[in-house]
Amino acid sequence: MICFDKITDIFCIVDEFCEDFEKFSEPFLLGNKPKKKPRMSTSEVITITLLFHLSGFRTFKHFYIYYVQKHMTQDFPQTVSYNRFVELMQSALMPMTLFAKTCCLGTCTGISFVDSTPIRVCKNKRIKRNKVFKDIATTGKSTMGWFHGFKLHIIINDKGELLSFCVTQANVDDREPLKNESFLQSIFGKLLGDKGYISEKLTQLLFVDGIQLITSIRNNMKNSLMEMNDKILLRKRSIIETVNDELKNICQVEHSRHRSVVNFMTNLVTGIIAYNFLPKKPSLKYETLKTNQLAMFF
Repeated sequence: MICFDKITDIFCIVDEFCEDFEKFSEPFLLGNKPKKKPRMSTSEVITITLLFHLSGFRTFKHFYIYYVQKHMTQDFPQTVSYNRFVELMQSALMPMTLFAKTCCLGTCTGISFVDSTPIRVCKNKRIKRNKVFKDIATTGKSTMGWFHGFKLHIIINDKGELLSFCVTQANVDDREPLKNESFLQSIFGKLLGDKGYISEKLTQLLFVDGIQLITSIRNNMKNSLMEMNDKILLRKRSIIETVNDELKNICQVEHSRHRSVVNFMTNLVTGIIAYNFLPKKPSLKYETLKTNQLAMFF
């Protein structure tokens, strides 16, 4: 379970952001302000949601009723009912998303990895019976087979920090997000991906923006000349697979118990934020050796 100091650190960071967010968004709000202040603040709602993804509990209802309302009364003395908290949690989706985009992303080091992972909303046998994501989720195919839901596209650096993320439907090609400038806003240097990102036009397009897309080749393709450093980095691409595994199994960005689309997005964004607060992230030890030795190719 999370220690008290960790809870305090998370709450202070979230509360400081919420104060800035309220000052910025206040001039753009429509209607009159509520006469009574809500029983729980937005920072408290976001903090409790983050603690769930870091606690190890599998269901949020069990975590909120049997742990927060019973064992965390000193930290959160004025808790609301579970149904009311779910409403407050969904209403905090906008500040959560801005917090993830502004405060939970690392800095690019010149070596980045890109990959996509399926986010299933139901099992394949229940695709036709799924009503929550009707006409929203689609069916796609990954290396593990067919799935119904969405895709989470992420870019990380060699320290395991998230640099960018986006969500698309399951049938969207992995190369489409790389054509969006906002997805690659702070990326430069080498960007390593799997065989699904092979595209000559995309490589030329990214090269103009200062990004070198490096991928392995398929079996039916001609061999291409590649630096030894790039070959070594391609072998270390498993680091992003580890990040995807931690997002799913530790931060729980994927489960099939959603009752609304907003609840799905809230759970996904909060899981991404929770990954930023993990005490240890998968990292890559990479050192460059400067030498004056000339390389000759025949």
